[in-house]
Amino acid sequence: MCPVNMTYAAIPALRHQPDVTQDWIDTLIGGSYDAPLRPIGEKAGITLGMAMTEKQGGSDVRANTTRAEPVDGARRLWRLTGHKWFCSAPMSDGFLTLAYTDKGLSCFLVPRITPDGARNAIHIMRLKDKLGNKSNASSEIEYHGATGWLIGEAGRGVATIIDMVHHTRLGTISATLGIMRMALAQAVNHAQGRSAFQKRLIDQPAMRAVLADLALEYEAAVALVVRVAKAFDAPDGPERAFARLSVALAKYWLTKRNPAFVFECMECLGGAGYVEEGPMPRLYREAPLNAIWEGSGNVIALDVLRTLAKQPDSREAYIGELAAQRGKHARFDAALDTLLSDMEGPVGEAQARGLVGRMALLLQAALLLAHGPATVAETFCESRLGGSDGRMFGVLPAGADIDPILERQVFA
Repeated sequence: MCPVNMTYAAIPALRHQPDVTQDWIDTLIGGSYDAPLRPIGEKAGITLGMAMTEKQGGSDVRANTTRAEPVDGARRLWRLTGHKWFCSAPMSDGFLTLAYTDKGLSCFLVPRITPDGARNAIHIMRLKDKLGNKSNASSEIEYHGATGWLIGEAGRGVATIIDMVHHTRLGTISATLGIMRMALAQAVNHAQGRSAFQKRLIDQPAMRAVLADLALEYEAAVALVVRVAKAFDAPDGPERAFARLSVALAKYWLTKRNPAFVFECMECLGGAGYVEEGPMPRLYREAPLNAIWEGSGNVIALDVLRTLAKQPDSREAYIGELAAQRGKHARFDAALDTLLSDMEGPVGEAQARGLVGRMALLLQAALLLAHGPATVAETFCESRLGGSDGRMFGVLPAGADIDPILERQVFA
């Protein structure tokens, strides 16, 4: 889904310069897939990629060395020269990228095919041999005087392209949710059809506890992703402020939890889950990806701290979301009080991950209390906000009513 995700995430950034990009926007929105490389005026639809990071800087894009020289100021045309360590979806019709001008790091739209029909001076050096994500091409490229249009204000490239990054984070949490769903479906299906010791696995108490715990994790992830997506659709105001903070919380927490989640689903299949004939190894290799893409754990955690400090409307929207559920569960109330107290004091960078993880977990609990079945919400709060902290799947509170939790996942 990466190429589709980036294509639609590019729209907010392209809208910074509609006099240059309107044809791209019109061809992108409502278009149909049109693979051959041609000028966009000849295509039924286009895709867009991104090329930001360089090998000497990684997430520190201000360490980039790619340069841009002006060609035609009236048309905002420049020529770019430099190297990009990661160019995602190199088959795309164009890329949003960063390069330095005399005014600082700036954002450019670089087409694969120039308007006169020529191949742009973008050299694909190699495709990345990644751990997983094999069906999605990632490349290392060089610009050799490639033509590009300046998007937004020169020297404000990060502020321009961050709109695309913000929206790709929504894609990463949605993709993570899809991986979780497939892995859980495989585990439940296997447990329903496999018998051991004269009983189906789905009827074994230990397996039921594991599957129910995985189901809780998945339902909480669904609630979080859907809530964040809803906020993205809102006009400017408290909801958009909530989206800015909540997408980072979801990105950090869900993508961190995903590898352990997929592994536990794999283990439900036993040895059969570890062989390449089935889908579990591929899902497992894919599981860590979204934690690394579009801001790894430290980057996201520090981004949350900056948002809390500089955007009080985001902070207020987040606290309001949680406070609305006060009084529904004792463990939730106690955890909320502790969290709000900790958010009032200074939080050092070394403690950022701990705070962000708790913020995400409390948001999931609040959403389940607001919208989920009572058994799901209560068991989630008891298991995640209690002593076990929900870190080992299959460790649920004694007496937890897992039957209705599992019934929501079992196939007819």
